[in-house]
Amino acid sequence: MAGQNYSMMTEFILVGFSTFPQHLLPAFFLLYLLMYLFTLLGNLLIMTTVWSEHSLHTPMYLFLCALSTSEILFTVAVTPRMLVDMLSTHHTITWAACATQMFFSFTFGFTHSFLLMIMGYDRYVAICHPLRYHVLMSNRGCARLVSWTWAGGSVMGMMVTLIVFHLTFCGSNMIRHFFCHVFSLLKLACGNENSSVTLAVILVCVSALMGCLFLIVLSYVFIVAAILRIPSAEGRHKTFSTCVSHLTVVIVHYGFASIIYLKPKGPHSMDSNTLMATTYTVFTPFLSPIIFSLRNKELKNAIKKSIQRKLIPLSS
Repeated sequence: MAGQNYSMMTEFILVGFSTFPQHLLPAFFLLYLLMYLFTLLGNLLIMTTVWSEHSLHTPMYLFLCALSTSEILFTVAVTPRMLVDMLSTHHTITWAACATQMFFSFTFGFTHSFLLMIMGYDRYVAICHPLRYHVLMSNRGCARLVSWTWAGGSVMGMMVTLIVFHLTFCGSNMIRHFFCHVFSLLKLACGNENSSVTLAVILVCVSALMGCLFLIVLSYVFIVAAILRIPSAEGRHKTFSTCVSHLTVVIVHYGFASIIYLKPKGPHSMDSNTLMATTYTVFTPFLSPIIFSLRNKELKNAIKKSIQRKLIPLSS
C-alpha cells in the first residue's frame, strides 16, 4: 500500500444498535434514557447536597463532587448520541465530531480514574496518618489535586485523539460501535503504521489505568494493615465503613472495564459486543451515585435532610 493516495474521509457511520431487531429499539431507548436521566439527577443531587451541607465540606466530599462532575460529562459525551441513533435512520458522524467525541470521552474517562486514585489516597491519609490529615489534605492541596486530575485527563484525551486521527482512513467508513470507540476506529485505518499506532494506544491507556489501579490497591494494603491493628471490632468496622463506597465503585469501574477489554477473542456477535459496551458507558455511571448514596451513611443522611427541607415548605 506504500505510495498509494488516499482520499480524506469526511464522515463515518456508527453501526451501533442498527443491527438489532427494530421492534426492540424503543424498549432499549426507554431503558437507557431512564438510566441516563437517573445518572444525571443522582450526580446532581450528590453535588447539590455536598455544597449545601457545611458538614460535608471535607476533602473526601470535594473529590466526590469532582467525580460526579466527570461522570455527568462522560455520559453527556456518549449517551445522547447513542439514544438519538437508536430512533434515527441517519447514523453518520463527521470527522470533526468523531474526534471531538473521542477527546471528551477519553478526557472524562481518564479523569474519573485519576479521581478514584486520589480518593484512595485520601482514605489512606485519613486512616494511616490521621494526625497529619488536615496538613496533607488542606483545601488548597485538595483543589490542586483535583486540578491535576482534570489536567491529566485532558492530556490523555488529547494524546490519544491526536495519535488516532493522525492516521489516514480508507475503505469502509462504518464504525462498528455506537460511538467513536478508539479500537473500532483503528480498524478502519490504512497504511503500515496502523499496528504500531494500535500498540501505542493500548500501551498509553493500559499504563495509565493500571497505574491508577496499582496505587489504589497499594493504598488499601496500607489501609487494611492499619485497620487490623485497631483493637476493637467496632473500631475496625467503623473505620472500614468509610472506605466501602469508594472501594465498591472501584471494583465496579475496573470490573466492567475488564469484562470488555479482557474478554476472550471468540466469535462474539455484533449485538452482544454492543450490549457489553453499554456496561461501562451507561451502567457503571448509573450505579455510581446509587453506591455512594446508599453505602455512605453520612451522605445518605445529608440527602434525606436536604430533601426534607425542600419538602416541608411545599407542604406548609
